Amino acid sequence: MAKITGLGGIFYVAKNVEETKKWYADILGIGGDYGPMLKWSEEKGDRPYSLISFFGDNEYIKPGKSDFMINLRVDNLDEFVAMLVDKKVKIEGQVDEGYGKFAWILDPNGIKIELWQQVEAAE
Repeated sequence: MAKITGLGGIFYVAKNVEETKKWYADILGIGGDYGPMLKWSEEKGDRPYSLISFFGDNEYIKPGKSDFMINLRVDNLDEFVAMLVDKKVKIEGQVDEGYGKFAWILDPNGIKIELWQQVEAAE
């Protein structure tokens, strides 16, 4: 059975995206192209990881009703989505970006939940 395997990331709207990324890198010592990347293990290179990422607006977070979104890692997105559909959960969208598969739902409070299955990039 498919399951959640961890926190993929936290995403929120920032007043100044680049300044916020710089603050996390300079002050907390965690940086990355899209925001602070928290590697789970140095032995595995950059995979897997959790991410804190910032947006200049909330377009990506819509239809969520807040300025943040929660990203949860899943081990098998297709199976997990099928399980949600069986539970009558509305799937807001689903896409395969090549580097990862994504699906979106809303929690009871209107917070957008992004489900993410990280996949190895084609070389």
